[in-house]
Amino acid sequence: MRTTTLGRDGPVVGRLGLGAMGLSYRCAPALGPRSEAVSLVREAMDLGVNLVETAGAYAAGDNERLIGEAIRGRRDEVVLCTGGGLLGDAGGVLRPAGEPRALRASVDDSLRRLHVDHIDLYLLRHVDPVVPLEESWGALAEQVWAGKIRMLGLPAVTAQEARDAEAVHEAAAMAAEVSLFAPRALDDAVPYAVKRRIALLAGAPLARGVLPRFAPHAVRHDVALAEAVSRVASRHGATPAQVALAWLLRLGEHVVPLPGTTTPCHLAENLGSDRIRLTEQDLAELESPPRPASVAEV
Repeated sequence: MRTTTLGRDGPVVGRLGLGAMGLSYRCAPALGPRSEAVSLVREAMDLGVNLVETAGAYAAGDNERLIGEAIRGRRDEVVLCTGGGLLGDAGGVLRPAGEPRALRASVDDSLRRLHVDHIDLYLLRHVDPVVPLEESWGALAEQVWAGKIRMLGLPAVTAQEARDAEAVHEAAAMAAEVSLFAPRALDDAVPYAVKRRIALLAGAPLARGVLPRFAPHAVRHDVALAEAVSRVASRHGATPAQVALAWLLRLGEHVVPLPGTTTPCHLAENLGSDRIRLTEQDLAELESPPRPASVAEV
């Protein structure tokens, strides 16, 4: 698997990570026994995945417990990513929690649930509308200085917000939901990340498995794009999901998609996208459908 570096001098990670949210959050009703989810994380590690992403808000912390169980005895093989700034209840309802006190508590809770003594990459998952970003970011910087966190990551913010945060402490990563079907984060986040050598963690890289949106102008665009993806996939002997991930990978070595899955077959399929090298013809087809002026995120 191709690799990249988190931040300017951080650890080397594979260009495809594992997003663990669906193992115990939102998609949980489709899962089998918990042991199957643990086994899937370990299988991903066996296949070369070393960046695993979870969050304290997923399943009210149970997703972190699951990841902690999966990496037990293999901590050195994993660049562990979790985050705070959102609190979630057992029903999946989220609310902002960017107060310094709440973030400090979230870090300690994550360490306890994951059974680790430090977190490699801690993401601020959300900018709290009632707490200045610099205050939230500063509270997390204190946790770096205390040795509890190695690196910090920003959510999908503007370039100016990122500059304001980095005046307090540097960012090793930015996390944004971005895919062929939801490219809005590319306009601001990618140029800033490239300039600052910050990794862009692409969450929901397969559009959460729901390709078309429902506004009529969006549906027309997405159907045309889905047809283009299928044509490109056919030429490469690949699946549409692999083409969507390959498109993200070709954006630059700083981009790290975090596809989630609940099955070994889809895990292998996702990792297979690393072998695909899209041509100029492919890119022209994938990027030719005119994008709607405004598409609601899913």
